[in-house]
Amino acid sequence: MRILQVNKYNYIRGGAEKYFIEISRELKELGHQVAIFSMKHPKNIPSDFDKYFVSRISFNEGGFKNKIIAPFRVLFSFEARRKFKRLVKDFKPDIIHIHNIYHQISPSILRVAKKRKIPVIMHLHDYKLLCPNYQLLANNKICYRCLGGKYYNCLQQRCFKNSFWKSFLATIEMYLHHRLLKIYKKNIDLFIAPSQFMKDTVVKFAWPENKIKVLYNFSEKLQNDSVNNLDDCGLYFGRLSKEKGIDILLSALNLANKKISLKIIGSGPEESNLKKMVKDLKLESRVKFLGPKFREELFLEVKKAQFVFIPSIWLENMPLTLLEAMMLKKVVIASNTGGLPELVRDGQTGFLFNRGDSQDLARVIDSLDQYNLLQIGIQANLLAEDLSVGRHLSKLLQIYRNY
Repeated sequence: MRILQVNKYNYIRGGAEKYFIEISRELKELGHQVAIFSMKHPKNIPSDFDKYFVSRISFNEGGFKNKIIAPFRVLFSFEARRKFKRLVKDFKPDIIHIHNIYHQISPSILRVAKKRKIPVIMHLHDYKLLCPNYQLLANNKICYRCLGGKYYNCLQQRCFKNSFWKSFLATIEMYLHHRLLKIYKKNIDLFIAPSQFMKDTVVKFAWPENKIKVLYNFSEKLQNDSVNNLDDCGLYFGRLSKEKGIDILLSALNLANKKISLKIIGSGPEESNLKKMVKDLKLESRVKFLGPKFREELFLEVKKAQFVFIPSIWLENMPLTLLEAMMLKKVVIASNTGGLPELVRDGQTGFLFNRGDSQDLARVIDSLDQYNLLQIGIQANLLAEDLSVGRHLSKLLQIYRNY
């Protein structure tokens, strides 16, 4: 098949990019012809299709011209439509698989495919289809205020980066794309939800159930070879941002009677606040910040850990960190939120605690000695094995062929 994959970043920035890059590579290895469309960026992986990429734009850096152009591009990018049209004409895809296109690319490209009668599938990596700030989270609380198309709540709550102007632009964007143009509903043939929770939530927001297919993310095959020095500690790896609930984890470490150590891998906007919190709670001897790590270096740290924490306060979809930890036979301790309970079965394949509740997390930490953690890790691995890349590709290609 000739498959066109689309995502605004062509380097690993988060889970969506990791999936986009890996699925493109896996499809090529199966013999399919794969083209990509993205935004120019100095961190991008080199691509034969760079010449088609839309010019770089940033909402946090750049000069006066960049700041003037950026808001208009959020709403509709004529450059993206023009370059995408040229790529579609040259590559002639059988199907187009859209990932994250909001803001830097915009949905301006969708009509190009519709006019050429090329089926378009969109992967729901987050809640942007429903929520102006992507997260269904406002003031650190789950928020459904925009249900029924009441997007003005974004402006009232200033829930997009706590900025009046950014929230105003996000509100206008949602009304234009969803209420006025209905550009996603008219031009997307099928949505892929990586969790049942995501599908149920999208349906709750009045999207047609028959256009949403659940397909769990895949867990790549990771070597489960033993390590010589197993650390008696927990591990968090991922983005250091507010919605990830790392402050809840630190509070729980302070409250728990079982004095475990913790390694934190990653970077993000909350890094300085978290380091200050560690100092204030006098946890310096037990908590280490290791910075960002990738691939083999990261997986070595995961292998060495006793268990992995996913303490998110937002409605996690189906994070790759969960699948990677389970594939490496790690006991995952996760908040009972979003799609996490679909794989983390309390006391069987991991442990769950009440979202945002540091005392409940402390309770779970104190209870760990009552369980056979090795057996729970094995059960987690068996479940992850069922989400192999081979099975995922087989199901994904069947979805493609149905269109």
